[in-house]
Amino acid sequence: MELRKESGKLVTIVLLVILPIIVSLICLGFGRLNIPTSDIIRYFMGEVIEPRYALTLSNIRIPRLLSTIVVGASLPLAGLIFQSYFSNPLATPDTLGVASGSSFGAALGILCGLNIFGIEFVAFAFGIFTIIITGITGMRRDESKQTIILAGIIVGSLFQSLISLVKFVADTDTVLPSITFFLMGSFQSVGKETLMVSIPIVVICIAVIFLLRWRINLLTVDDDVVKTLGVNINLLRFIVIIAATIITAISIAMAGQVGWVGLIVPHFCRMLVGENHTKLVPFTISIGICFMVIVDTISRSMFAAEIPISVLTSMIGAPFFIYMLRSRNGVKL
Repeated sequence: MELRKESGKLVTIVLLVILPIIVSLICLGFGRLNIPTSDIIRYFMGEVIEPRYALTLSNIRIPRLLSTIVVGASLPLAGLIFQSYFSNPLATPDTLGVASGSSFGAALGILCGLNIFGIEFVAFAFGIFTIIITGITGMRRDESKQTIILAGIIVGSLFQSLISLVKFVADTDTVLPSITFFLMGSFQSVGKETLMVSIPIVVICIAVIFLLRWRINLLTVDDDVVKTLGVNINLLRFIVIIAATIITAISIAMAGQVGWVGLIVPHFCRMLVGENHTKLVPFTISIGICFMVIVDTISRSMFAAEIPISVLTSMIGAPFFIYMLRSRNGVKL
C-alpha cells in the first residue's frame, strides 16, 4: 500500500512538471509562422534548423513564452494565497489594490515616454507602494481581515481614478491607444532584459511560497489553535503576502491587467485536489502555466491582429466560474 502511494505521488509530480513542458513545446509552434514541433525539439537540442525558424524562436517566441510562464505561475498562486489568507473565495491578486497601483505606474510611464524597461520598473514600484499604503490604512491594533480588504478596495479605487486621469490628459492619437492596449493585457512588448531581472525575483518568491506550502494551511485556522502549534502566524502571513504581492506586481508590470486567472485557476485546482495546500500550490502553478500559455497562443494566433489577453481570459473565465458555481462542489474555500 505504501509503495503504491509513493509511486502515485511520483507520477503526480512528473505529470505536474511534464504537462507545462508539453503544452509549451506545442504552443511554440503556432503563430503566423507555424513551426513543426520536431524542429522546436531539435532547436533546443542544439541542432541546426531553418534560419527563419531559429530567429523566430530565439527573438520572439521563447522570450514571450517565458513571460507567459512567469505570469501563469504568479497570478494564480497569488490568488490562491489571498483567498486562503482572507478566507474569501472571491479574493484575487488585486484584493489589496496591487494590480491597480501597478497599472497606474505603467500608464504613467507610458505617458512620460519611458522605454519598456522603464515602464515596467515604474509599474513594479507603484505596485509595492500600493501594498504599503494599504498596509498603513488597514492594519491597526484592532486589525481584521475585513478592514484590510476594505482598505485594498479603497486604495485600488483611488489608483483606478488616477488611471482615468492619465488617460484623460494623454494624447488621443499616440499615447492613449498604447495605455489602453497595455492595460488590456499583452505580452507583446516583453523583452529579454526584463525577463533577466524579473525571472530571478519571481523564482525566489514562488520558491518561498512552495517551501511554506504545508504551513499555508494554517492561514485558514483560528489564531489560538495556531499558537498551540508553536507557529509564528504573523510572520507567516507577512512572508506569504509580501511574496504574493511582489509576483503580482511583476506580472502586471510585464503584461498589464490580466483578469480572472488569479480567481478561476485556484478554484479549478481545488476541485481537482481539495483544500490541502501541500498539493494545491504545485497544482496551481502547473495548471496556471498551461492555462496562460494556451490563452496567449490563441491571442496571437487566432486573428491577424493580436487579441488582448484580458478579453480572452474574461470570455473563458466568466462562463467557467458560472459552471463552478452551479456544480455540486460549488466554489468553496
